[in-house]
Amino acid sequence: MRVLVTGGSGYIGSCAVRHLAEAGHQVLILDNLSTGHASLSKGFELIEGDISDSVLVARCLERSDAVMHFAASAYVGESVTDPRKYYSNNIESGLALLDAVLASPVRIFVFSSSCAVYGVPASLPITESLPKDPINPYGDTKLAFERILTAYSVAYGLRSVALRYFNAAGAHASGTVGEMHEPETHLLPLALRAALGTAPPLKVFGTHFNTPDGTCIRDYIHVSDLASAHIKALEYLAAGGESTALNLGTGHGSSIREIIKLVEEITGRTLPHEFVDARPGDPPALFASPEKAREILGWQSVHDLRSILTSALMWEEKKRKN
Repeated sequence: MRVLVTGGSGYIGSCAVRHLAEAGHQVLILDNLSTGHASLSKGFELIEGDISDSVLVARCLERSDAVMHFAASAYVGESVTDPRKYYSNNIESGLALLDAVLASPVRIFVFSSSCAVYGVPASLPITESLPKDPINPYGDTKLAFERILTAYSVAYGLRSVALRYFNAAGAHASGTVGEMHEPETHLLPLALRAALGTAPPLKVFGTHFNTPDGTCIRDYIHVSDLASAHIKALEYLAAGGESTALNLGTGHGSSIREIIKLVEEITGRTLPHEFVDARPGDPPALFASPEKAREILGWQSVHDLRSILTSALMWEEKKRKN
C-alpha cells in the first residue's frame, strides 16, 4: 500500500515510516520540519511542506492509498500558554488535510491521538469507554479531531483509527530514530541525560501523590510498539475495518522513583535529582487498558521498561559521540 505520512520526520512518525517499509508498504513523507528533522527521513522520500497547503497535499494524495497523520503541535505546557497555535495547527490545518483527503479517492486514515483526551480519569486502568474530559488545549484539540473523524466517517465514508498514545519512549532498534525534542520535556530522556551528566539534575514534581511511593505513575510504551500498532491499524482498515479509537499502552505504570532506580542500574551511575512541588493538574497515576487494541488489531506491546530505557540509552550515547 502507498502511505502518505504527515509528520514523518518527527520522533514517532519516523519510526512508523521504518516499520511501514519493513512491512512492504511504500512511503511518502510530508513534513514542514518545524519540529521534525530531515535526518530522521534519510533513505525515504521527503516532501517539505505543510498539511494546510491543499494543492501540495492533493499532489501527494495522487500517489497514496492511505494517510497516517502525525503532524501536530504536541507540548502540553505550551498549549496552555499559546492555545491559538494548537487550535490553528491541530484543528484548522488538520481540517484542510481532511478536506484534501475527501477530494481524493483516499478513504483510509490513521490518526495519532493521545491519552490526554481523558484528562483526569474516573478510574484505572483507562478504558476507551471512560469519559473524555481534557484538561489542556492539547488534549482538547486531539479529542476535537477525533470527533471530526467520527462525523466524517458517518457522512463521507472516511474510515479511520484514532490511536491514543500513552507515554512514548525509547529508540528504534536500528539506532536511527530516538527523541530529539527541543526543548526536551519527556521524563525518560531527561533522566538518562542527568545520569550521563549531559543535563541538569532531574526535577521530580511531587512526592505526596496517592501512589505506593508518593511519585507519579505513568504508562511508558516503546516507540516501536506504537509504530507496529499503526501498521496493524492500517491493515485493519484496508481489510474493511470500521472506524474506531484505541488506547496504546502496556497496561501498567511505573513511578518516577522506580525509573530513577532503573536508570541508575542500567547506566551504572548515580542519577542526580531534586524533589520540587507538584505541578497543578498532574494526575497521580495514568495507565491504559490495551484490551480493545488487542481484540480489534491483535496488537500488544512487547517491550518492557528496561528495554525502553536500554534503547534510549544507546540513542543518547550515540548522540554524545556525534
